[in-house]
Amino acid sequence: MKVVILSKAHVVGVYQRKLEELARLPDVELLALTPPYWREARVGVQRLERRHTEGYQLAVVPMLFNGHHHVHLYRRLWRHFRAFRPDIVHVDDEPYNLVTLHAALLARLAGARVVFFTWQNLDRGYPPPFPQVEWSNYRLAAAAVAGNQEAVEVLRHKGYRGPVEVIPQFGVDPEFYAPGPAHTDKPPLIGFVGRLVPEKGADDLLAAFARMRQPSRLDLVGTGSEQARLDAQAGRLGLRDRVRFRGAVPPAEMPEIYRAFDLLVVPSRTRSNWKEQFGRVIIEAMACGVPVIGSDSGEIPHVIGAPELVFPEGNIDALARLLDELAADPARRARLGEWARRRVLAEFTQASVARRYYELYRRVLGQGEPGDEGRWVSGRIDGDSRA
Repeated sequence: MKVVILSKAHVVGVYQRKLEELARLPDVELLALTPPYWREARVGVQRLERRHTEGYQLAVVPMLFNGHHHVHLYRRLWRHFRAFRPDIVHVDDEPYNLVTLHAALLARLAGARVVFFTWQNLDRGYPPPFPQVEWSNYRLAAAAVAGNQEAVEVLRHKGYRGPVEVIPQFGVDPEFYAPGPAHTDKPPLIGFVGRLVPEKGADDLLAAFARMRQPSRLDLVGTGSEQARLDAQAGRLGLRDRVRFRGAVPPAEMPEIYRAFDLLVVPSRTRSNWKEQFGRVIIEAMACGVPVIGSDSGEIPHVIGAPELVFPEGNIDALARLLDELAADPARRARLGEWARRRVLAEFTQASVARRYYELYRRVLGQGEPGDEGRWVSGRIDGDSRA
C-alpha cells in the first residue's frame, strides 16, 4: 500500500509521530509532503521541524499563497505523484479549499484514490468558486474523514454521499503526555489552556470560579485579545490572589503544566461562525491523568466521553457546581484521572489514530476484513462513531 499524505500540519514535529506509527503498519510505504513553513493568522510562522521522521519519506514541497487557508496550492505535486505512484493520496485539508481539488485531480490522473479531511461542523455557505470546488472534491474522493460527529452531518447535508469515518486528525504521544506524581498540596488547582478569546469562554470560568464554595486556585495558560478584560474581571471579582495568568507556554513544557492541574476546564461557547471542533487540550490533559470538565459546545462531550463532566455552555451555575463537587472529592478526581488516561490509551494515541487511518485506507482499496463491505458503503462503520 503506497500512501501519500499532503498536510501543512506536519510542519509541527510532534504531529509527525502519527506518520511514524502509520509507516510501521504492514505493507505501508509512506510519503509525507509538507511545506517548509506555514503562516497562521494571529499565531505567526511555524517552520518545519524534523522530529519524528523514521520509516517514511518526508519531502518539502514549495507552497503558493502560504497562510491563505482557502487558496493555497503546492507546487511540484505531479513530480512527486509520478515518481512515487501512490495507491492512496490523503489530502489533509477541507473539501472547499483549492489545494484539495488541485491535489485530487493530480492524484486521479496518477491512478490513486483520494481521501480528504474536514473539521467543518457548521453548515456554512461560501461564495463562488468554493461551492464548485467542494462539490468537485465530493465527486473525486473515494472516502472522507471527519474530525467530529457534526462534520458528518454537514457533509451529508451538502450532498456528499461517499464513505466517511470519524477519526481525529492527530492523537497524542502517551509517553510525552504522561501522569506525574500524586498531588499532596491543597487547595486544588484548576486549569484553563487555550486562546484568550470570547469563544473560548474563560470569562465564564472566572465567573464560576468566583461562585465556588470550596477553596481552590486557577491558572489560565494562553494569550489573546481578551487578556486585559479577563484580568480586570478577576480584579472586580476579588480573585487576584487566587488567579494566575501564565501567558503562552512552549509545547515542550505543556506536560508539566497539565500535571500540576487537579482539573482542566474547557468552557467553550458556540458562535454563529464557530463551534468547538475537537478540543485537543482535552486529550492532552487526560493523557496526563487529569480529569476534564467541558461545555457541550460541538465535539467536547464526545471527546470527554463522560456526560457527568459536561455542562451546558454558558451555564455558570452548573459549572460552579461541578467544580465544587470535584474540588471537594480528591478520591473521585483520582479515579476520573485514571479513567481519563485509559480512555486516551484506547482511543486517542498517535498509534491508535494511525491504525484507524490504516484500516480506512485498506477499505478504500478493497482490502478490508470479510463482511466490512456492507457496513462501509453506508458511510461509516457501524458502532464505530467515536471521535
